[in-house]
Amino acid sequence: MSTTASDPLATLGSLPGVPDAVDSVRKAVDRVYGHRVMRRRSNEVTAEAALRGSRGSAALAGADWNLEEVRRRTDFSGEDEARTVGAALRLTAEAGQLLSIWRQSPLRVLARLHLVAAGGAAPDDAVGRPRLAGESVDEPLIEAPLPGADEVAGRLEGLSQLIIAGTAAPALVTAAVVQGELLALRPFGSHNGLVARTAERIVLIGSGLDPKSICPAEVGHAEQGRAAYVAAFEGYTTGTPEGVAAWIAHCGRSVELGVRESTAVCEALQRGAA
Repeated sequence: MSTTASDPLATLGSLPGVPDAVDSVRKAVDRVYGHRVMRRRSNEVTAEAALRGSRGSAALAGADWNLEEVRRRTDFSGEDEARTVGAALRLTAEAGQLLSIWRQSPLRVLARLHLVAAGGAAPDDAVGRPRLAGESVDEPLIEAPLPGADEVAGRLEGLSQLIIAGTAAPALVTAAVVQGELLALRPFGSHNGLVARTAERIVLIGSGLDPKSICPAEVGHAEQGRAAYVAAFEGYTTGTPEGVAAWIAHCGRSVELGVRESTAVCEALQRGAA
């Protein structure tokens, strides 16, 4: 990536195609926030977006359940898919509680997210901490080479310092890089994809782009499909301007598809059908 010492993320906003993606996302978000339903029923839209976002993230993790099944189910123990959906729901619920901590201690937030996702399913000493040398990772969707524990620790610290220092980069760029880095590093023994997408959500909310959390990018990631998600991520891992820009644009399109989903929810509420 081309960076500057003062604000490495900011320069990514000028990569070819990225300004257009940023502008398109901002206009889409502004439109749904301007919907008349948002004036009185925004809490309902937020709740529905959380449910649909959780379903989308779980689908990418291998548990592609019908939305109504996610809505109906109360027991998420038992089979692997149910535990995955349960983890996604818990993470979405937790995200809004961690915004202020994220700005001060991103690593603490990531540890908390892994703890919430694992929900007692992983060995206690492996939960909530980056993996150690020799420890395996269960993340079947991402097949990129797995960085060693020392590299993981160094890059996590670097990412944390960038977030704490603040950036002039657009929210979309920061969210895409945070998600991309976490997918590349897979710092935990499990649930890395779910954690990465929740971190993306936290950035989008905390940045002020989507303060009411009604634009679930996870919906868009799932709608574009696992193959497209992996292909875009692999572009990010190349580190080339073209690859990074393509990943950011993919994330932007995902936010726009999340906006479309919530706009449909607003329309249904307006008609009294939801």
